[in-house]
Amino acid sequence: MWRVGGAMGVACLIDLPRESDLRNRAVACSRSIQNSKGFGMRLFVATSMRIHAVFAHRRTTCWRSRLPMAAFAGIVGILLAGPQRDVVAEETKASDRPNIIYILADDMGYSDIGCYGSEIATPNLDALADNGIRFTQFYNTARCCPTRASLLTGLYPHQAGIGHMMDDRGHDGYRGDLNRNCVTIAEVLGQAGYRTYMSGKWHVTKTVQPKDESGKHNWPRQRGFDRFYGTIHGAGSFYDPNSLTRDNHLISPYADSQYQPETYYYTDAISDHAVRFIEEHRDQIDQQPFFMYVAYTAAHWPMHALEKDIAKYRGKYDAGYQAIRDARYQRMIDLGVIDAGSTINWPIPDAWKLTKFLDWDIRNMEVYAAMIDNMDQGIGRIIASLKATGQFDNTLICYLQDNGGCAENYGRGKIGPPREDKPTLPPLADDYLEPDMQPKQTRDGYPVRVGKGVMAGPADTYIGYGRGWATVSNTPFREYKHWTHEGGVSTPMIVHWPARIDRRGELEKTPGHLIDLMATAVDVAEADYPEIFHDGQSIQPMEGKSLLPTFAGRPLQREAIYWEHEGNRAVRRGDYKLVAKGAEGQWELYNIAADRSEQNDLATQQPQIVKELAALWQAYAERANVFPLKPRPLGH
Repeated sequence: MWRVGGAMGVACLIDLPRESDLRNRAVACSRSIQNSKGFGMRLFVATSMRIHAVFAHRRTTCWRSRLPMAAFAGIVGILLAGPQRDVVAEETKASDRPNIIYILADDMGYSDIGCYGSEIATPNLDALADNGIRFTQFYNTARCCPTRASLLTGLYPHQAGIGHMMDDRGHDGYRGDLNRNCVTIAEVLGQAGYRTYMSGKWHVTKTVQPKDESGKHNWPRQRGFDRFYGTIHGAGSFYDPNSLTRDNHLISPYADSQYQPETYYYTDAISDHAVRFIEEHRDQIDQQPFFMYVAYTAAHWPMHALEKDIAKYRGKYDAGYQAIRDARYQRMIDLGVIDAGSTINWPIPDAWKLTKFLDWDIRNMEVYAAMIDNMDQGIGRIIASLKATGQFDNTLICYLQDNGGCAENYGRGKIGPPREDKPTLPPLADDYLEPDMQPKQTRDGYPVRVGKGVMAGPADTYIGYGRGWATVSNTPFREYKHWTHEGGVSTPMIVHWPARIDRRGELEKTPGHLIDLMATAVDVAEADYPEIFHDGQSIQPMEGKSLLPTFAGRPLQREAIYWEHEGNRAVRRGDYKLVAKGAEGQWELYNIAADRSEQNDLATQQPQIVKELAALWQAYAERANVFPLKPRPLGH
């Protein structure tokens, strides 16, 4: 422990147990000094900022070498005596680097936002697209938590320890927890002088209800984020989310003194806290750039939405599944996000459509649309806060989705009961912490209902929107969330950065993958990706490529892009994609440039290409902890 103090009696203590604490405590020192006045205060504010810069900025080696205390104290002494013009230069450089905001939506298909062909109103995302770039061949990993692991770390999910879900399956690629051989974007940018914020869904640790503080070792604050508001678990009620956390403490939305809206709705809460972080950053530490990760749970089941938003879509889907899909397909062609020559608007099989309960399923889609609409409203508030604080032009915003539309049958398997006339269960106390993904009851005592006929939207329902509408969401691609065909792994990707991107409303056809988001952040932040971190642990090299060249219309050079989830496998090299369903499934081969709907399997016609791509995938799987395919959870 060492002490910085001086002219106005200002002092602070900074403990240096490990790299992840050094930056935060140096910044805390800066804040405490700012409470003083006069020349001495200005000197020490500048000095504190220089301490932060020297030990955080990318050119330093202190993060890796962990200097002895005597050497550290010597550098502090040099900084105290050093010329202030260096401080000014460092501040100027920091202010030139952009803010970075990554926005991730949940369980939505390629065609689900307006600028990619949807009838759902997303004017704020559309405006970002009109003044930025839309990628037409961007990819995720086909599932919630593997996508989050890849986005955060720049690695394929098995390399980060999350090849499946949040359970330990006895192999390093399937631990259900971020490992210590990876770093998050927040950890890397934090050491480069960025403040780091997160609002939304975490879902990269199996420890949701820790017994003590050590159980939070993979919570956001322990993985580089300065502030956090959101859920640790991967799904829950939008009115009463389980595992809701502020910074490092589980909270109830109904006993949260810092946030009490008239109606609690989780999508609004995620947006509102993103706005709060932006405004507080401006008011408190405006001299630093920031990284923010906004991870919505919209439009993951349950289909929960506010009545004011549902009302906009009442009757919108009465024409049924195929008519909505046909209209989307034509708009997508008109917008240029797909090509008529390389896609087929194949008809939705009758078996995937409901007839007896069609009105009920139309209501499900109305609520689904309302969820996306509400998310876009929140993104609009985030944009407005950036403009109000003068940060919009030099903020890189990227929007994407974690997997394709979800055909899971959650809450749809039986005929559901009607709503009770009055509550039948005791009300819950305001400070009650909801433990369940699907609550047993609402706060005011109504049982939570599932099943056909239960009209989605309110807090006492818990239903998914099903295969028919998921097929509409994924127009015109095959398969869904879980699978590595195009319907499972294709995502919109909107990039907006007025200060650096001159392209306005253009389409970018270069294939990309969310592993590229770490490399992009490191590039634009002028950060160093570490070789050693977490108390001397070796860190795996980034797998992704910086997207910065594509912002100027230049190509990327890459060997291939890879996937595996639940035995579903794929590799794409150039225009050719090799893909299989299930661990025992046969390889299928498609020329994506000519057949992105994956309707014409070329495997028997092009055996040499199959052999080459299969060998590439095998080499990837062996080095990336993919094997064994589909291991069983420990204890099963």
